[in-house]
Amino acid sequence: MNEATITTTHEHPEVIAAAISPDNTPEVVTTVEGATVTTMIERESIGGLRATITDYLRAVHVADRTAGLVTTEPNQQP
Repeated sequence: MNEATITTTHEHPEVIAAAISPDNTPEVVTTVEGATVTTMIERESIGGLRATITDYLRAVHVADRTAGLVTTEPNQQP
């Protein structure tokens, strides 16, 4: 089994975890501690692991950008 652990820090970590968790499979576990989101990924193949990491990072990026927009007060730039 191939494994990776990705740790990122966010202003709204619970929002990020909630946004990406629906895509989790039994081999993908996401936790939040303080401002940190940690996701552990297991895949049978290196190619599968790489593809999952790529998808995960894209989802985190979009969630982080969206969380910043949604939680900003009206008429303010993120």
